[in-house]
Amino acid sequence: MVAVLQDHLSRHPWVAHYPQGVPTQLDYPQEPIYWLLEQAALRDPKRVACRFFQQEVTYEQLLIQSRQMAAALRERGLQPGDRVGILLPNTPEYLVSLFGTWMAGGVTLPLNPLMVPEELSEIVHSTACRFLVSLDLLLPLVSSTGHDQPKVVFVTSLKHRLPWWDRQFYKLALLHRLGLTSRHMPAVAVDLIDALAAAPTGFTPEHVSPDAPANIMPSGGTTGSPKPVLLTHRNLVANAWQVFHWNGQRVSEDVILACLPFFHSYGLTTCGLTGIAMGATLVMHHRFKADTVLKLIERWHPTLVPAVPAMLAAFNKALRRRHYDLGEIRSVMSGGAPLSPDVAAEFSQRSGAVVVEGYGLSEASPVTHAGPLDGTARPGTIGMPMPDTDAMIVDALTGVGPLPFGEVGELIIRGPQVMSGYWNDPAATALAIRNGWLYTGDLATCDADGFFKIVDRKKDLIITSGVNVYPTDVEHVLRNCEEVEDIAILGVPDPDRGELVKAVVVPKDMRKFSRRAFDHFAHEHLEVHKRPRVVEVVPGPLPRTLLGKVLRRALRDVKGEQVQPDTR
Repeated sequence: MVAVLQDHLSRHPWVAHYPQGVPTQLDYPQEPIYWLLEQAALRDPKRVACRFFQQEVTYEQLLIQSRQMAAALRERGLQPGDRVGILLPNTPEYLVSLFGTWMAGGVTLPLNPLMVPEELSEIVHSTACRFLVSLDLLLPLVSSTGHDQPKVVFVTSLKHRLPWWDRQFYKLALLHRLGLTSRHMPAVAVDLIDALAAAPTGFTPEHVSPDAPANIMPSGGTTGSPKPVLLTHRNLVANAWQVFHWNGQRVSEDVILACLPFFHSYGLTTCGLTGIAMGATLVMHHRFKADTVLKLIERWHPTLVPAVPAMLAAFNKALRRRHYDLGEIRSVMSGGAPLSPDVAAEFSQRSGAVVVEGYGLSEASPVTHAGPLDGTARPGTIGMPMPDTDAMIVDALTGVGPLPFGEVGELIIRGPQVMSGYWNDPAATALAIRNGWLYTGDLATCDADGFFKIVDRKKDLIITSGVNVYPTDVEHVLRNCEEVEDIAILGVPDPDRGELVKAVVVPKDMRKFSRRAFDHFAHEHLEVHKRPRVVEVVPGPLPRTLLGKVLRRALRDVKGEQVQPDTR
């Protein structure tokens, strides 16, 4: 027995460092995802579920409206398994659409309002999406889907909830996009508020198996083509349950800042689903502006703040100019992109909150790792695996492991939150999930205590003269160059070395940028094989995902001003 325990600890060293009170294994509800809302409404029906401007929705009201949404969908022909696209910013209607779809037996399809028409048309076509919930401002985008237009489009608006000045700008934007005759209004459009009002309140939710499809999440596509990720009810319940327990199992006590977009898996799970599981109040906002959101924090006192590094950096910048009372924030979990320890330390000092970094990917619902919230988090790491989540570092070429502690390899994961597969793509699924393990494509290390660190994307790895160069490491160093505002590192083909290190630089001043000074800095701070041999200067900004990751794929064909070494 002792030998078995020692073997378990050697393969799962993080177990010995779990925060007190967080179990390593959980009992998961064998229920569909809408059960979380039913339980929250049963426990505390009058508690505010979400706030949006002056609007407050209690858990009792959210449950009633979700059942009305389910009834409205079924009345219009939704069958179990049908897809319902949600083209909205974070609003109470987003939650109503999610839970209403699941109660009706449908599958949600979160859609990015920033999509271009071709992207929206492709995802609607490939998923055979028959129903859509859209913001009125986005109806021209819906109309662009052509013959693939959904059977029914439920339409909602922000105009009645915005402050007076914002409301005038919104009306002008509506006039500009829809015209006086609302020419872009689909013939199948239905006012969402009217549809809910006309629907019966006593709808009985469809019996749904925990293993039934629940959500199709278009992946970020930072490398290769985006692939729709299929998540089951079991996946979503498991990940919400894991994050809920990581946060301390507090019920009907917390307030969560819900600014991360729900159309991304990170925002959907850490804000939306985990918040409902906790019976928390969600302070919602549809658009991130640092000062606006800081005012919301000061007014509504969130205790938990899921964030991305760009949000924290913007907060820090605003807080240098003006004081805001952030004293109620207990913890901040940052994800989506690498978090600078300096950014984390500054926000922690200004707010008093514990700031940790986490990790996840859409294929895992998405959270797999997080720093402990008891003050033992280690800056520069993504923490340790969630309860019931196994993780291992394997050889990046062969996929075989585990590798010794400290060695760089590919991070692979297994757990109840891992997807069932990619939508209608068995070949891609078989490549991503092997022997029950999800191969993430991220290069990482694990130390002897079980703390993991992401090094880079496997496909972004540069091999020059047989030596591995990790772009993120080089970027981290070169951002300290006083001439550099922003930078991206990537590999370019070279007949002699295989690849060369290339830097795409956004300088603080285009006219004064000196390649000589840049090279001198690189020479002082980087090993020879890591120094950029090709440097292109662009005015910026660099293309990034919504969560702040540099899109190196999009930069490979960018033609900026190529700056030659100064040999004077």
